Amino acid sequence: MVLSEILKNAYNKPIGQCSNEEIYYALLKATNEMARLKETSDAKKKLYYISAEFLIGKLLSNNLINLGIYDDVKKELEENGKDISEIEELENEPSLGNGGLGRLAACFLDSIATLGLCGDGIGLCYHFGLFRQIFKDNLQTAEPDLWMNDKSALEKTEVSYCIKFKNLTVVSRMYDISITGYEGTTNKLHLFDIESVDESLVHNGIEFDKSDIQKNLTLFLYPDDSDENGRLLRIYQQYFMVSNAARLIIDESVSRGCTLYDLYDYAVIQINDTHPTMIIPELIRLLCERGIETDKAIEIVSKTCAYTNHTILAEALEKWPVEYLKKVVPVLVPIIEILDDKVRRKYDDSKLNIIDKDELVHMAHIDIHCSFSVNGVAALHTEILKNEELHNFYKIYPQKFTNKTNGITFRRWLMHSNPQLAAFISSLIGEGWKKDAAELEGLLEYKDDEEVLDRLIDIKHQKKLELKHFLRRRQGIDIDENSIFDIQIKRLHEYKRQQLNVLYVIHRYLEIKSGAAEPTTPVTVIFGAKAALAYTIAQDIIHLILCMQQLIANDNDVNKHLRVVMIENYNVTSAQSLIPACDISQQISLASKEASGTGNMKLMLNGAVTLGTMDGANVEICKLVGDENIYIFGDSSDTVVNRYKEGSYNPQKYYESDLRIKDAVDFITSDELVKIGNKACLERLSRELKEKDWFMTFPDFDDYAKKRLAAYSDYEDRIGWARKMLVNIAMAGYFSSDRTIEEYNRDIWRL
Repeated sequence: MVLSEILKNAYNKPIGQCSNEEIYYALLKATNEMARLKETSDAKKKLYYISAEFLIGKLLSNNLINLGIYDDVKKELEENGKDISEIEELENEPSLGNGGLGRLAACFLDSIATLGLCGDGIGLCYHFGLFRQIFKDNLQTAEPDLWMNDKSALEKTEVSYCIKFKNLTVVSRMYDISITGYEGTTNKLHLFDIESVDESLVHNGIEFDKSDIQKNLTLFLYPDDSDENGRLLRIYQQYFMVSNAARLIIDESVSRGCTLYDLYDYAVIQINDTHPTMIIPELIRLLCERGIETDKAIEIVSKTCAYTNHTILAEALEKWPVEYLKKVVPVLVPIIEILDDKVRRKYDDSKLNIIDKDELVHMAHIDIHCSFSVNGVAALHTEILKNEELHNFYKIYPQKFTNKTNGITFRRWLMHSNPQLAAFISSLIGEGWKKDAAELEGLLEYKDDEEVLDRLIDIKHQKKLELKHFLRRRQGIDIDENSIFDIQIKRLHEYKRQQLNVLYVIHRYLEIKSGAAEPTTPVTVIFGAKAALAYTIAQDIIHLILCMQQLIANDNDVNKHLRVVMIENYNVTSAQSLIPACDISQQISLASKEASGTGNMKLMLNGAVTLGTMDGANVEICKLVGDENIYIFGDSSDTVVNRYKEGSYNPQKYYESDLRIKDAVDFITSDELVKIGNKACLERLSRELKEKDWFMTFPDFDDYAKKRLAAYSDYEDRIGWARKMLVNIAMAGYFSSDRTIEEYNRDIWRL
C-alpha cells in the first residue's frame, strides 16, 4: 500500500497537505479493504466464540501491523512531516469490555485469525460500554463512554432478526468489525444492536430507565443489577445476544450444507463464561421449532457447545431465579425444566441439579451438563475446579474437563506497545518469535551479556519517560521516571486485593513520616481499575487510593520517596503505556481465587518482574522463570481453601497482634484522611477489614511487606535486575495466545 497514492485519489493532494483526520479516514478505508481480501469462506466447520465482552482496543495500528504495512506507513508519514501516533489518537477505543475476560476474548480472536482458522466472535454492541470513569472529590463517578461515531471500525450489515421476549419484540441489527490475523486471514466480530435504542434516555451520569427495554437494551455493558429491573435487564441482554447468535449460526451452517441434525459438524460454539449460557436452551428450542425431537435436539446442541469457566468465586457463577426467566423469556423455561429433570432422573446428588431448591437456575450447571468440553484457564484453576468447586461434576464427566492456560497476543502487547523492545529482540534472535513465541527462549544466551542488559535498561527508561508524558498530558500528573514503577492494573475486586497494596502504601507512608530508612530509589505506586457501580467496598478502596494520592502529593517529606497515582478510566490504550514502563508487576490475588490473570503475562513479556501469590497463572510463571526471577509470598491455595472450609479466619486477631496492620488500618479513619476524604466511605472500609476481610489481606501482610522490600532492594543492582527482566521476557513465549488457540483447536474445536 502506498499511502500517497491513496490520499491523492481520495483528496487530490499530497500527504503533507492532508489533515490528520483525512489521513485517518483514508487509512481506515484502505485497511478495511485489505482486510476484506483476506476473508475466507471455504471452511466446512466454523467456530463461534460468544462472549459478553470483547475488549479489543484501538484497531488501526493493530491492523496495520497484522497486514504487514505498519512500518511502511509510519515511514511514509514521517517523511512527510506526519506522526502516526497523532493519527492513532483520533480513533476512539471501542467500549465493549471491562477486564481480563474481554481482553482475553480479543486476544483469542486475533490468534484465531493469525492461525488461519475459521472463527468469528459474537457479542453485543454497547453504545456506552461499562462507563467512563471520572474522579471527583477523590471518588469514582461515571459518565457514558460514547465511542461509536464515523471513526469507528463498525460496519453495518444486512443481517437482522426479530427477537421475541414475553411482552415485547425487538428488531436486531448486526454490525461487524474486521479481525485481522498477523500474516493470516480476516475473521469477524459480530455485534448485535437494536435500532430503537435511545441514547438520550441516559441522564445524571449514567442513570436511565431500566424498564424501557426497547430503548435501553444495548446502552451499557453490565448495567447496575442492584435492583430487580437491573437484573431483568441483564437477562434481556443475555437472551438478546444468544438468540441472535443461535439464528446466525443456524443460517450460516445451513448455507454451508448443514441439515441441522449434523450441526456439530458445521459449528462449534465456545461459551465464554456463563453470560452466553442461554444459547444452549435457545438452540434446543429453535431446533425443535424446525421439527427435531427434543431429546435429539439436546444431543445435537450438547455436541456443539463447549464451555470456558473463568472463575472460582461462587458468586460469579450466575444464578437466575426461574421467576425472572418467566418474566423475560418464558419460552426457555420448559426447556430448562426438561434439562433439569434429565439430571435429576440420572443423578441423586442435588448439587448437580440445574434448578435448585430455591428455584434458582444455575447457568454453569447447564453449561457443564449440556456441552462436550469444560475448560479452566490456568493449571491451578483447573485443578481447583476438578478437586473442589466442580468436583461433583468432575466425578461424572472426567472426560470433559481440560486445562487451557490463557495467553495474550504478542502483536498488541509487544510489537505495538513496545516497538523498541520488539526491534531489539529481533536484532538478537531474528523475527521468528513473532510467529513462534517459543523462540524468545533464545534470549537466554544473552543473560550475562552486560551490553544487552544495559540496552534493556535503556529501553525500560525510555518507556518510563513515555508514560511520564502520557500521564502529564492525560491527567496533569507528574511522576519521576527515575523511580521504581510499581504497578497494579486490573479490575477492582477484593479478591485481587488492591486493599493489600494500599495498606502497604499506608505502612510505607507512616514509616517515612517516622524517619525510617528508605531504599535509595524512590517508588511510584500506580493503580488502574474501575469498580462496578453496585460494588460499594470496591469503590471505597478506590476512594482510599485517591485520598492517599492526594495526601502524599502534598507532603514534601514523603513525596520525594513515595508517590501514588490512580489512572483515570483505565483501558487498553492506557495499558499500552503502563505495561512497557512497569518494573514490578503486582499480581497479589488471594491464592485460589484468581482463575488465571493475563496482565501478569503482558507485564512479564515487557520485562516487569512479578510480585505475587501462587495463584492463577503466577504458578506457571514461577515454574518457567525460577524462584530467583519472581517474588512469591503468601499462604498457599490449600491453606486458604482449608481456612474457608473451617471458618477459622479471624481478622481481629491479626489486627490486634500486628502493630503495622493496626496502624495502617487505623490510619484509614485518621484525621488526615477524613479531612480530604469521605468519612462514611473510609469508616465502612475500615470496618470491612477489621470485621470481615473476606479475602484474607491480613495473614499475607507480613510476607508481602518483606518480599516487596526485597524487590525494591534488589532493584538497586541494575544489571542483576536487568537479568531478571531478560529471563521473564525469554520465558514469556508459553503465554502466547497462539499457543492457547492451537490447544483449543487440537483438543476441543477440531476445525
